[in-house]
Amino acid sequence: MIEIGNQMTEVLAAAPQTTLDHVLKVVAERRHEFGEQKFVPHDVISEFKRAGIFRAATPKVFGGDALPPSQFLRIVEQIAAVDASAGWVASFGSSNVYLAALPFESQTELYAAGPDVTFAGGLFPVQKAERVAGGWNVKGEWKFSSGCKGADILGVGLVGTAQTNGKPLTALLRPEDVEIVENWDVIGLNGTGSHDLRVHGKTVADEWTFVRGAESTVDEALYRYPTVAYAAQVLAVVNLGAGRAALDYAIETGSGSSGITGAPKLADRAYYRIEVAKAEAELRSARAFFYDISDEVYDTVETGSPASDKQKALLRLASTHVAKVGAKAVQTAYMLSGTAAIYDTNPMQRYLRDASVVTQHAFLGDGIYDGAGAVLMDQPPAIPAFL
Repeated sequence: MIEIGNQMTEVLAAAPQTTLDHVLKVVAERRHEFGEQKFVPHDVISEFKRAGIFRAATPKVFGGDALPPSQFLRIVEQIAAVDASAGWVASFGSSNVYLAALPFESQTELYAAGPDVTFAGGLFPVQKAERVAGGWNVKGEWKFSSGCKGADILGVGLVGTAQTNGKPLTALLRPEDVEIVENWDVIGLNGTGSHDLRVHGKTVADEWTFVRGAESTVDEALYRYPTVAYAAQVLAVVNLGAGRAALDYAIETGSGSSGITGAPKLADRAYYRIEVAKAEAELRSARAFFYDISDEVYDTVETGSPASDKQKALLRLASTHVAKVGAKAVQTAYMLSGTAAIYDTNPMQRYLRDASVVTQHAFLGDGIYDGAGAVLMDQPPAIPAFL
């Protein structure tokens, strides 16, 4: 049995409903705190919940919103433009799409206290688990559990079985059954709290395990949307926010007064105007592709038809592309900013570090271009689980 606890009840009782504008204000006021302590604290997660971020992928049958992906992605983009770490943590409001693969009865229990459930997972490296009566004896250590310190429920990855066709299982545990190993020490996205998870031996019943991306037991449109592609999208969109923030900063700075040397202000220099304009065009173009294919695929699954392999490939392609174009926009803005940008107090430092970490995620690497190109030309992709 998975129990969510008193925090959920407190969130449900809170009024009035937090707005996204309020969330953006809170994030702006506290983003330095996130980086210093290396996680987004519970009270800010509660603000996210009140704004509906963590019910965005909860099935409607359980009181959730089950938002079309492009609607949720735009929310994450706005948060990431204020702080990429907060956007990254908010992006896992999409993760409840995985939980839809649980038995319906398990989901009924999971959402009994309300739809605002935060799920975080440290899924790799997958660990072997001993089979016990009706479940698994789970122990081991898993990496990169973003948002784990604010999660209501945690998932860890287990080696697959013949019944899962070798696909890894995810086992769900209560936070009190998991040790968080605080080892998140990185150059960017400091505030995501992507620590390791350690389990010393807990029994997890079969009904609290699922195959990530398996067919949903809930018949709603969102759960027919390609889950692995969606997982890539919610991460990639963070760099849309970072790129937007960096370009806005470069535009504002360029429009300011002349430098201390008396040289013309940046907006009066042709090279500055040209590079800002190029970056603006590239970011907006990548953004349009990203949201266009998302809406196309959702329209397809909403009619009851499955997404085609080429549509899935385009989702993966658009995600990798937008992550890299967003990072390139940040790099352009940084280069144009000159010496001022080398100081830690300059916001460009934060944009640069955060954007560079996003592009390192395995879901967004250069190999995705190869996989997408193969599918577009009716060839099997060489990347495992690409589709």
